[in-house]
Amino acid sequence: MSLQAPPRLLVLAEQSLLRDGALAIPTLEELPRELFPSLFIEAFTRRCCETLKTMVQAWPFTCLPLGSLMKSRHLETFGAVLEGLDALLAQKVRPRRWKLQVLDLRDVDENFWGIWSGASAPSPEALSKRQTAENCPRLGGQQPLMVTLDLCFKNGTLDECLTRFLEWGKQREGLLHVCCKELQIFGMPIHSIIEVLNMVELDCIREVEVCCPWELSILIRFAPYLGQMRNLRKLVLFNIHVSACIPPDKKEQFITQFTSQFLKLDYFQKLYMHSVSFLEGHLDQLLRCLQAPLETVVMTECLLSESDLKHLSWCPSIRQLKELDLRGITLTHFSPEPLAVLLEQVEATLQTLDLEDCGITDSQLSVILPALSRCSQLSTLSFCGNLISVAALENLLRHTVGLSKLSLELYPAPLESYDAQGALCWGRFAQFGAELMKTLRDLRQPKIVVFSTVPCPRCGIRASYDLEPSHCLLNACHQGGCI
Repeated sequence: MSLQAPPRLLVLAEQSLLRDGALAIPTLEELPRELFPSLFIEAFTRRCCETLKTMVQAWPFTCLPLGSLMKSRHLETFGAVLEGLDALLAQKVRPRRWKLQVLDLRDVDENFWGIWSGASAPSPEALSKRQTAENCPRLGGQQPLMVTLDLCFKNGTLDECLTRFLEWGKQREGLLHVCCKELQIFGMPIHSIIEVLNMVELDCIREVEVCCPWELSILIRFAPYLGQMRNLRKLVLFNIHVSACIPPDKKEQFITQFTSQFLKLDYFQKLYMHSVSFLEGHLDQLLRCLQAPLETVVMTECLLSESDLKHLSWCPSIRQLKELDLRGITLTHFSPEPLAVLLEQVEATLQTLDLEDCGITDSQLSVILPALSRCSQLSTLSFCGNLISVAALENLLRHTVGLSKLSLELYPAPLESYDAQGALCWGRFAQFGAELMKTLRDLRQPKIVVFSTVPCPRCGIRASYDLEPSHCLLNACHQGGCI
């Protein structure tokens, strides 16, 4: 006969309190603070709305991390929390143990509830994620209630709980400080985005991602709000194109309006652009407006002119660059000197260099190699997709002998691996791969090294050869008769 363990005293206490229905604030003021998190979770799960309203008013911690409990959206329980906040904000004399400063609506990964209850010790990462009134740039003195959230606009509509909060917040201007650190835009009319941004303290925003196709004219409507994000660190722009209907003088005006916003961004560090064409021939306007050293420049499949690359190479703000990614920008007809100068400028700090599919030739490579060989902090180098001869590849490998921190190296299959029609000759590829690997091993002890072909025209997959001979062609396409 097995005996079932009796319920823990804490569980029995929670069940008793929840059976009482609506709890009074004096009752909660006598409750040990360690009971609050588990009792709140139970009330939230059971949808005990009256209890939730009361608990919010007597919450004994500085932060109520509600977002991590809202895996399944339930408007009634969320509304009960907002009603509790209403009652709290309306009180001239607050409860004796009132400490609530922050309502956190972010869906964080850390086990905040265990941390608040003392069930586990907070890690340094968790502590850094806790948003309090002290680390928000606009707060000081008499503090309104801070609400922290991450905004993600997608599918043309807002999350129903976020919609409910925004409707509630509009009626409480001056009582709330809405703080958003990450803004992501995947698709929504610009007027709806602006309506939400008008409620947010924009200088709290640290990261912005625009991951939907916008015309330049739409970006310009967003630009004034970008300029108010004075603590912005990171900007991502995807697929920004220029309508053929825009006159050249109007385009120039738009570009000036956009680039001038960077004059207000004192902490900007990371620029990511993919398939952006409007800055071709105008990159210098953006670079002149930068106020702080850049750590990251990622411009993939963008239209750039040779003069743009020259301006980038001499820009004072790139001298502490850690990541440079120019994938898919055709450099075949550019002078290699600007790229060589650029590498010289960042040789003491650069950690990641990606020149994949840039159309770099043997003669261009020979010019940039001396500067590349002095990038002492380089840990990741991607050069695949460029049609380079065996001799040029061997020269490249020899110039990496002093780069002791290299941990990932991606190189192209030699030009001699292809026939006159551009088709890959598998035997040649395997032979050259083995020879180049031997050359590399004779020079130093590499970690991860891969030689790969140009993408298959039928399926887009690259065949590859890595350090293990048995792995030759592992990534080759085996479907549809490609090999």
